[in-house]
Amino acid sequence: MPQHSIMGQTNSSDLFLRACRRQPVERTPVWFMRQAGRYLKEYRELRARYSMLELCQTPELAAQITLQPIEKLTVDAAIIFADLLLPAQAMGLKLRFAEGEGPVLSDPVRTADAVRRLRQVSDGELSYVAEAIRIVCRELNGKVPLIGFCGAPFTVASYMVEGRGSRNFAQTKHLMYQHPELWRELMQKLVKVLSEFLRSQVAAGANAVQIFDSWVGCLSPADYRIYVLPYSRELIANATATEVPVIHFGTGTATLLELMRQAGGSVIGVDWRIELADAWQRVGQDVAVQGNLDPAVLLGPRQKIRECVEHILCSVNEQAGHIFNLGHGILPETPVENVQWVVELVREFSSKRPATKRHGI
Repeated sequence: MPQHSIMGQTNSSDLFLRACRRQPVERTPVWFMRQAGRYLKEYRELRARYSMLELCQTPELAAQITLQPIEKLTVDAAIIFADLLLPAQAMGLKLRFAEGEGPVLSDPVRTADAVRRLRQVSDGELSYVAEAIRIVCRELNGKVPLIGFCGAPFTVASYMVEGRGSRNFAQTKHLMYQHPELWRELMQKLVKVLSEFLRSQVAAGANAVQIFDSWVGCLSPADYRIYVLPYSRELIANATATEVPVIHFGTGTATLLELMRQAGGSVIGVDWRIELADAWQRVGQDVAVQGNLDPAVLLGPRQKIRECVEHILCSVNEQAGHIFNLGHGILPETPVENVQWVVELVREFSSKRPATKRHGI
């Protein structure tokens, strides 16, 4: 695995990794979820020529997309281009991407037979992601760290049960409540597959991993504790055993932050629906935090963007362990120059402050 520090000396290439570990940094690192995506002209040109699955499953194309924002935005980390549902496809479900609708899984998993038909993924079935990581690592050559990722067990399970995006997750909750043993079997299968998926990404060169629980905000704290916490905790423990930082991210999770902290992660990702300082107080200052600009702010005027960026940076009060990011992914209609402007603002504002204090003391 590439190392970015020697004998205690650090350089800008490991700024993100030091922040993940709550070590002193000379400025706040910044990267963006969906920083390689539809708002970039270069991505749209490739998407016009290839299907989403072709982009994900062709290592050279996935690597090319991963690298597109690095020079264009000068962010402090790359994240591998892939999709949350690639493991679900490898487990035997048919995956397609519907125009204007997103991913769709045929034959949703709603019965005991459907759960038991799910395959444990064989070695090599998702190797195209690892190969893309190896290509990206060669190209980056230590310039910035590379983040691998997977969906959290609940979010992937919900897609498998619903078959597509949902507003009320009725089918998912029906399975949880009516058939808890079946839910447990589904989640245990996912933990095994996702754990191995993350291990393979780290083995290929990923310097950190992020676990996306994009849909978990639909749950009450009580339901999270029963139906999610044991499985997220196991997945995060398995990822942590690889000895790279683990970012635990969800949306709509203002009521779940303490439980997410119990589930684990060296970094807790926070969306924009809560003040960052309040969220950090609740999860505890012994973990790093990531976030939490509203992606829609990037559609506004520059003065508004500046105000919001500076508010977030001021709120952390020079505490070690903050990674600047959005509270979710960049919206497709976002002007590229506004994303670049945020990077400039974060660097300008945070570099004027003293280096963050070790462990916030």
